[in-house]
Amino acid sequence: MTTPLIQLQALRKVYNAGQPSEAEVLHGLGLQLQRGEFAALIGPSGSGKSTLLNILGLLERPSSGQYLLAGQAVQALPDDALTRLRRDTLGFVFQFHHLLPAYSALENVAMPVLVRDGKVSAAAKGRARELLDAVGLGGAMDRLSGQLSGGMQQRVAIARALMLSPALVLADEPTGNLDTASSNEVFALLRQMHAKEGTTFLVVTHDPRMAARCDRVIELVDGHIAHDGPPRTATL
Repeated sequence: MTTPLIQLQALRKVYNAGQPSEAEVLHGLGLQLQRGEFAALIGPSGSGKSTLLNILGLLERPSSGQYLLAGQAVQALPDDALTRLRRDTLGFVFQFHHLLPAYSALENVAMPVLVRDGKVSAAAKGRARELLDAVGLGGAMDRLSGQLSGGMQQRVAIARALMLSPALVLADEPTGNLDTASSNEVFALLRQMHAKEGTTFLVVTHDPRMAARCDRVIELVDGHIAHDGPPRTATL
């Protein structure tokens, strides 16, 4: 049997442990995410979505329990090892694209290679061009990102997230800052790139229409998993 890409076992997250302000946000979560899945993470504000995403993204450590990423236990790794694992295994798409406005679309997409290697090879530039073509921006790759529309900038951000061929893309409200038409286009693009690249996607969304278009919906309520399965109208 193939090892799940993500395995969480009895995962807890407590802030300010031992202090009067102690707060337990995640309560013993158990979760698996297989390679190639396209899943939504939903839940009301304060349900623990951001905390869980930060733990999955190796930005925070759980208080207890186990997190296995591609079969590797990550919670005890030193910070430098976590940084390398995050860079080599994960891609991120945020509600706000965080592009560098003074750099071209092509330069923004190639940025992860520059950060990793200190330079961008001809092969890496070719990969960046291919990704921009795939997201429909082949004709805009030399334009400064600050001159692009919001929807176009989010397309650049998706291409950048895929630049290093990550095993998992964590998308945090990727359409939350866009109008309805642009939201639909960006979400359709996420599905398209999922099919093309074979990358696993976990999409955090407050939009029930977007969640309903995912293959699997994981709902958090008060730090517990309230639903995990195909989209269902009652949950959304």
